[in-house]
Amino acid sequence: MGDLVNLRRARKAKARVAGENAAAANRAVFGTPKPARDLTKARSQKAQRDLEAGRLDPDKTLKD
Repeated sequence: MGDLVNLRRARKAKARVAGENAAAANRAVFGTPKPARDLTKARSQKAQRDLEAGRLDPDKTLKD
């Protein structure tokens, strides 16, 4: 015969693993400190400004 399994313990272990997975997902989403979020946002905004600054306007460049 196989090993005996305590169903109460198995159910609690399964719930514990699910809770740990949910906690890990929440840490990834909400665990970033505000200064790091602000720095990332500022860098992406600067990159967008730099990209727009280098863009050529087709109406101004095709004047004869």
